[in-house]
Amino acid sequence: MSELLNELGGHIEAKRPDCVASWEVAYGELTVNVALSNIVGLVEFLRTDPSCRFTSLVDITAVDHPERPKRFDVVYHFLSMYQNHRIRLRVAAREDDMIPSITGIHPSANWFEREVFDMFGLLFTGHPDLRRILTDYGFRGYPLRKDFPTTGYTEVRYDEEQKRVIYEPVSLVQEYRQFDFMSPWEGADYILPGDEKSEEAKG
Repeated sequence: MSELLNELGGHIEAKRPDCVASWEVAYGELTVNVALSNIVGLVEFLRTDPSCRFTSLVDITAVDHPERPKRFDVVYHFLSMYQNHRIRLRVAAREDDMIPSITGIHPSANWFEREVFDMFGLLFTGHPDLRRILTDYGFRGYPLRKDFPTTGYTEVRYDEEQKRVIYEPVSLVQEYRQFDFMSPWEGADYILPGDEKSEEAKG
């Protein structure tokens, strides 16, 4: 399989050197790094080339690398049912880059691109309906960025008196919690079943 993927990587690079920045086969998968401006052209080529025929879009997602100038990797996964191959395309993008939409080639990219926009805040040019898909319209921030707080910024609850859903700043009451990384049973005045064995071992 690795030999076939190496042949495929070489074929794609030879046919579209303008699109392929680099490629590698790792862990039994072919990954092609693509320049942002060339993603649409390469996706079109992969769909129509007889040796590729990657006609099934499996997923689009992103990875956040806050330490890099090009902070995000936008990652595309395709399947060729004709050649029994999978391929991963990876595009590096800055926070304010506009990423060309591939909905014109793969209509199923619509919701995938909306999810990447919702979770990471990346914008896709040419998308027919780019709006949030998983969070609420008034949601603040992008939950899958690594600098997004794990608690979020607001909490949503139904208020019985007002008879409606209301938004409030997150307020965590956790005085009873201990964050000293000790045993969760620290301070308990009882022994759980099995704990007596460790006491016997000490003695």
